[in-house]
Amino acid sequence: MNNTIDKKLINYGEALYEACFQEMANDENVFVYGLGVDDPKGHYGTSKDLHKIYGNKRNFDVPLSEDGLTGIGIGAALAGLRPIYVHQRMDFLLLCMNQLVNMAAKLRYISSGEHSVPMVIRAAIGRSWGQGAQHSQSLQSYFMHIPGIKVIAPTTPHDAKGALIASIRDNNPVIFIEHRMLYKNAGYVPSKTYEIPFGKGRILKNGSDITIVGVSHTVEDSLRAADLLKNVGVSAEVIDPISLSPIDYDLIRKSASKTKKLLVVDNGWMTCGFASEIITDVAINCENIQYNRVGFTETPCPTTPSLEKDFYPNPQSIAMKANQMCGGNEKWEPPEVEQHEIISFKGPF
Repeated sequence: MNNTIDKKLINYGEALYEACFQEMANDENVFVYGLGVDDPKGHYGTSKDLHKIYGNKRNFDVPLSEDGLTGIGIGAALAGLRPIYVHQRMDFLLLCMNQLVNMAAKLRYISSGEHSVPMVIRAAIGRSWGQGAQHSQSLQSYFMHIPGIKVIAPTTPHDAKGALIASIRDNNPVIFIEHRMLYKNAGYVPSKTYEIPFGKGRILKNGSDITIVGVSHTVEDSLRAADLLKNVGVSAEVIDPISLSPIDYDLIRKSASKTKKLLVVDNGWMTCGFASEIITDVAINCENIQYNRVGFTETPCPTTPSLEKDFYPNPQSIAMKANQMCGGNEKWEPPEVEQHEIISFKGPF
């Protein structure tokens, strides 16, 4: 049976566009706003020409006023609309923390469920293009800490479309994280609408010696690391959690209990981060597990490619750490793997 029937090969950005396009067609209450969403390239193609199809009241550009514009989205959601606020960089969410943490996350609780805030905050993260300390931060752990907000970070085009549709339909505020290195990655995506549920991860590669859990783009690099590990006889199981809050703890516990080794590859700083949360949960709930983590170097994000190379986890650093955990030669240096998405990235304009 051909599993590509009723599917088409599109990239991650196109999958996000399709999710917005279809949900805007299905529900007239859905609208998209944000800096540059109606420009010719439409935020990496994810909102391209939506204003021509649905009008400029449902897809429109906005000024740099993140706090006030988040408040507008919250108000619209309370009034029955379903706003999607698009940020070119996740760093800018720091300018609207009060609206997100004290308002959007709390209103359903303090109104005893009478009011809800069905709002999606799309936020791009990631390296490259010299974006540096103030424009490259991955702040997912900030929002994972807040009850009332859901956080999701899909890796594949298939999961990106389904996760965005689920986020739009959800009656809670959702932080939807998009790594800019993923926008051009292609995969088969169903033409129809579908949802990727919150709180459910996915095993992308089966293995028996070690479990590797990534986040967003580090899932891609973990898969590359798993291929490198084959050369030294290590079988790695790679998990994409997809949903960061809620987390599919059961999936990770079962895999770690099977392999007895867990390596978490964070797409952020390790102190009080996603990796810390996963390792703590496994340490509490599983027995005799060896665990470790890889993540950002404990400095602000650098600007130059030469410093980026050492700052971010990569297939080689992941493979070396996993091999050491499996008792391999500590002097083993795996060959460099081409990260085509980083080489080809040209920026948003």
